[in-house]
Amino acid sequence: MKPFKTYAFIQSLNFGKINSTKQDEVEIIEELANNQYKAKYRGVICTAIFNCFNCCYYVDDVYGIIKE
Repeated sequence: MKPFKTYAFIQSLNFGKINSTKQDEVEIIEELANNQYKAKYRGVICTAIFNCFNCCYYVDDVYGIIKE
């Protein structure tokens, strides 16, 4: 898989709140496992998942930070 840029829901932008539609650009770097990805958001490497029902990525830049 080649890295690519897309828009995703970001944990620190409160995507868990009802009716939250805030998204930002991220870079999906690689697939880690089935539906789990490594993403870069504002220079921070973190975990992400893809929701196939709404075709959106969800990036956890609060609890899913990957320290390399």
